[in-house]
Amino acid sequence: MITVRLFAIYRERAKREKIELDIKQDTQVGDLLEVVKNSVSSIRDLISEGKGMIAVNQEIANLDTLVRDGDEVALIPPVSGGTELVFT
Repeated sequence: MITVRLFAIYRERAKREKIELDIKQDTQVGDLLEVVKNSVSSIRDLISEGKGMIAVNQEIANLDTLVRDGDEVALIPPVSGGTELVFT
């Protein structure tokens, strides 16, 4: 089980703080985002824009980062007035 924590607009749109997903072992963050987009349609467009940050176990990650059973992934939208980071 992987826990995906949602912050700010992700949380507001999804109307929940987290999503728990069963995924295959050693899935890349990019593939996990596809699962999240298909599971929670209210945040699909935000994820598709590819803006914000992703953290795995509280460390900034990229789309190639592997996630494993028990990991915690955080979706953090861009903050206005700061540097825009793009999912890479």
